[in-house]
This record gives sequence, structure tokens and C-alpha cells, in this order.
Amino acid sequence: MKLLHREIFRRRFILRAACATFAAAMLLAGESSAQNTMTGVPNAMQGFSQNRDEPIQIEAASLEMRDKKKEATFSGNVKVVQGDTTMTSKTLVVFYESKDANAAPASNSKASAKSAPIQSATPGPGGASSIKRLEAKGNVVVTQKDQVVTGETAVFDTKTNLITMFGGGGPVVMTQGKNVLRGDRLLVDMTTGVSRVESDSGRVQALIQSSGQNANGPTAPGAPQPVPQPGHQNKP
Repeated sequence: MKLLHREIFRRRFILRAACATFAAAMLLAGESSAQNTMTGVPNAMQGFSQNRDEPIQIEAASLEMRDKKKEATFSGNVKVVQGDTTMTSKTLVVFYESKDANAAPASNSKASAKSAPIQSATPGPGGASSIKRLEAKGNVVVTQKDQVVTGETAVFDTKTNLITMFGGGGPVVMTQGKNVLRGDRLLVDMTTGVSRVESDSGRVQALIQSSGQNANGPTAPGAPQPVPQPGHQNKP
């Protein structure tokens, strides 16, 4: 009987040690790859690429057109919806350009249009126009299902098919469930669907919840510091 209890205890100890080692390995792996950048991070921004064939709906308190500058500014509780992806901000500036009806289309124009998150629109008072850049500013929040990205500014460049989210003095925060990731910039390639998180300090902060792991549980030495979640304070 004693031998049986001893064997059960030994197996439980090995199982707990294996779980702790796995969690530590995940955290350390995140740290080693996050010294400068972290690539392939799932986030809500990718929803604009996944829903690029869906129509875009924009709601705002006001719209100001400046046709000479080729700008359209939405202001006041701006809400952009495309498929299952929603973005809110204080303002949204649309930069557009007039199309030349006599200009010959580029050889890769069809491929570019298909991969662009926002293909075309007619924001001007007359004639055909295409969007070349959008800038969302002021408490930008992008939501797709259980994924949320927050920052201060988001720039959509349809020429390069790149979306860049800036923190603007604070971090860009990405959450999915209980997992949290912070950096200074988030870049999403709309053509490849690959995301990259960058940090000026050379380190991206990550909090990865493994199965059965407590948010305030112990972390391995040298692992990234846990990111405090709203309503929680780290105990000394």
C-alpha cells in the first residue's frame, strides 16, 4: 500500500512538473522571439483582410468633404463595420484620388483590388474615385469575435495593403480571451495575412494563459512580466 501511494505521489509530481515546464517554455519562447518583433500574431485587425469582399458601413455624427484636398472626414463616435469586424474611433479621415477613365489598367490591378481591404468608393461629390489611405484616430478599438485590438491611431494604406496600429504614447494592446499582448506597433499585411508586433524598447510583453494556469500564478525566471488586466492588481 505504501508503495502504491508513493507511486501515485511520484506520478502527480511528474505531471505537475511537466505542466509547469510547458507553461515556462511557452513564456520563454514568447520572450526570445519578442526581443524586437513577434510575427504571426492572431488579432482582430486581420478581420479586415478576411472580410474584404464584404460591404463597408460607416456611421458618424458628421461628415466633412474637402474635394480640393481629396479628403473626407467622419467625426463623432465613428463606427466602421465590415463583416464580423468592427472598428470605432473619434475620427476617420479618408484620402481618395480621382480615377482617370482613359488610363490603362495595371497588369496586376485585379489582384490588387481583390486583396485590398477597402477596394473602391466614391467619396467625392462627382466622378469615380478610389480610396488610397484611411486614418482612424482617437481611442481606436477593433473587435472581431473574441479578439480586441486597442490603440490611438490606425492607418490603412491601400497602395501597400498594410494596416499599422500605433499606441500614440501608450501601448497597442491585443487581447484574445485571457491572453494579452502589448507592443508599440501592430502591422498587418493584408496580402499575406501575416501580423507583426514591434517594440521600440526591444521587448514585447505577453501574458499567455495555459490550461489550468492562474493569472497570478508563478512565472519562470526571466519570463515577460504579466500584463495587468482591467480590474486586477498585481500583489507584491
